[in-house]
Amino acid sequence: MQSSDDTDPRLMLLSPGDSVYVLRDQIATGETIRLQGRAVRVGQALGLGHKIARVVHAPGDKVVKYGAPLGTVTAPIAVGEHVHTHNLTSDYTVSHTLDPARGQAEGG
Repeated sequence: MQSSDDTDPRLMLLSPGDSVYVLRDQIATGETIRLQGRAVRVGQALGLGHKIARVVHAPGDKVVKYGAPLGTVTAPIAVGEHVHTHNLTSDYTVSHTLDPARGQAEGG
């Protein structure tokens, strides 16, 4: 687990090659945080354990967390943007959601 002096201390980098940071605390809507020396405005409130992009991701890119691919990007993701089911599909579940009803509707 790493953190950089020029990155908000509420963000942790779990592995040097990760493309996302994991939140270790909450960030409020509209708050400006530091990411690798750059000021980034957060567009929505985010809670503990959520991911934000460390690098720009294009559709088809892999999101890497703990040094392993977590999923595939479905929509462009800017640095500092929330990375979740609205722009990422899991490489480990049938669909990009864990909602049982939706998973069944998509071929479960």
